Amino acid sequence: MNSADPVSGYPTHEQPPGPGRPVRSEATARRIALASCTIADVAAGLLGLWIVLYLLDANQANPFVEFVHGMADWLSGWAQDIFTMDTEGLRVVLNYGLPAVIYLLIGHGIAARLNRV
Repeated sequence: MNSADPVSGYPTHEQPPGPGRPVRSEATARRIALASCTIADVAAGLLGLWIVLYLLDANQANPFVEFVHGMADWLSGWAQDIFTMDTEGLRVVLNYGLPAVIYLLIGHGIAARLNRV
């Protein structure tokens, strides 16, 4: 693959714009799509990192672990305690994993839609 685009399957910069679509509008749409993917990936990455740190029993007094936990709580605040189970590890995986998957689906879905227009 000789394209410099970070996401495969999206139009390359060398392709001409679609009919009736100016070059500037298409470039802007690609940038917004890339930003959407990046934001979704970072959000899901922080949630996934918190899951791993929790499952590995990381020191929760550590400033880095506190930061990741705080960000994960903020990102998944709307999904807290959707799943309530006796196994604490499984509860953390589900309550933080579900928002991560949803962020990925929404972010990459927006990007795909912007690149299709």
